[in-house]
Amino acid sequence: MSIATEVNHCTRKYKSAIALGSNLGKSKDTLQKAVEIIQSAPQIDLIRCSSWYQTKPVGPAQPDYINGCITINTSFNPSELLSFLLKIEQKFGRERKEKWGARTLDLDLILYDDLLIDLPNLKVPHILMRERAFVLIPLAEIASQWIDPVTKLTVEILKNNLHYAHDEIIKLSND
Repeated sequence: MSIATEVNHCTRKYKSAIALGSNLGKSKDTLQKAVEIIQSAPQIDLIRCSSWYQTKPVGPAQPDYINGCITINTSFNPSELLSFLLKIEQKFGRERKEKWGARTLDLDLILYDDLLIDLPNLKVPHILMRERAFVLIPLAEIASQWIDPVTKLTVEILKNNLHYAHDEIIKLSND
């Protein structure tokens, strides 16, 4: 066995959670294609994909969003994973003009193993994760027992503690 094969074979993979959202164009198709691109990377193994949810936008008046979450195992470090996700957003025409503005694709790194990351361009867990039904509801569907390293609470408990209008998030069919 070559050294390169041994190193590659022993590369640790880290469990990560990614939130996906879109409210411009054919959002559901865009999200599904983004998941396909993510899982096609050799550094990533898709664990689970949540259902898709229609949600009201945060911020300025704009169309409703389609949101969901995936869990993955990855050998990317957090900065590499963020860079990979930003490149996928760009591929789908994402422009960062207005905070909380409409977007063709939004990919957020929500959790990376049990790490706390505080870099200028990356905060993990995502700083708004605990406030967002459109993140916690789909994430609880696929990773309910994942423990938030900040609060030490499970995703399920965080979701149950959330105050939101139930008509603001609608689970979509899988067609």
